[in-house]
Amino acid sequence: MTQQVPSTEPELAGVRNFRDVGGLPTVDGRRVRHGALYRSGHLAHATAEDAVFLSSLGLHTIFDFRNAADQQLEGPDVDLPGVRNVNLPLSDPADGAEFWKMVRDGDLDQLRSILADGKAAGRMIASYRMIIRERTAEHSRVLHALAEDSVPALMHCAAGKDRAGLSVAVTLLAVGVERDAILTDYLESNAKHRRYKVRRNGDAVSAYSPEIMDLLSPLFDARAEYLTAAMETIEETWGGVDAYLERGLGVTPETRERLRDRLVD
Repeated sequence: MTQQVPSTEPELAGVRNFRDVGGLPTVDGRRVRHGALYRSGHLAHATAEDAVFLSSLGLHTIFDFRNAADQQLEGPDVDLPGVRNVNLPLSDPADGAEFWKMVRDGDLDQLRSILADGKAAGRMIASYRMIIRERTAEHSRVLHALAEDSVPALMHCAAGKDRAGLSVAVTLLAVGVERDAILTDYLESNAKHRRYKVRRNGDAVSAYSPEIMDLLSPLFDARAEYLTAAMETIEETWGGVDAYLERGLGVTPETRERLRDRLVD
């Protein structure tokens, strides 16, 4: 049985961007069930108290969308007894390895060369489009798992914003959540206490100067244009959400109905 979540959002010491997506409205007047689907940043730095809280949620499955490079950088998730951990990388560790090394180590001139003049935002938009087009097998697996037995579930990546944000969005589309509500939930990742802590090497003053942080901000923002690009890719590639789910992900109307039974009140 799905457990009820606390009435206020928990303050987790070592986990960023945690929240329950329950309460979001569907197009047919229903609501996503509280205590069924959560999202967050990685769990590698969860404290003992954080782990006690997460264990209290009665989770069945944690979906970790990080790749091997992410896990090497941040560490493995904290172990929660009795919870199934499923690692489904939504990005290739080799794809952009040099780019992210530059983000961590590059000086101002180097960062200007790869991020200025809209290049950072353009990279994010391209990434969102790619994940929708090319990671259909992974999204299919998530939806089928949720329809069968994997609820309550927690979805996370590194920051809980991009890869987890897209998987949450795809799940919410599948159960008929209103588009504006999906976008509102996605943009909540911008709250100061939720944002990923940027890690840079070098002297603290120069590594985190205002200009550098401004250059980096498109990479660590949740921006409406990013999610909109993903939605546009669904329309352009498959002609709409229903076709994307059925032809792109192999999710039948019957599977969608089981998803609604598990995730929607």
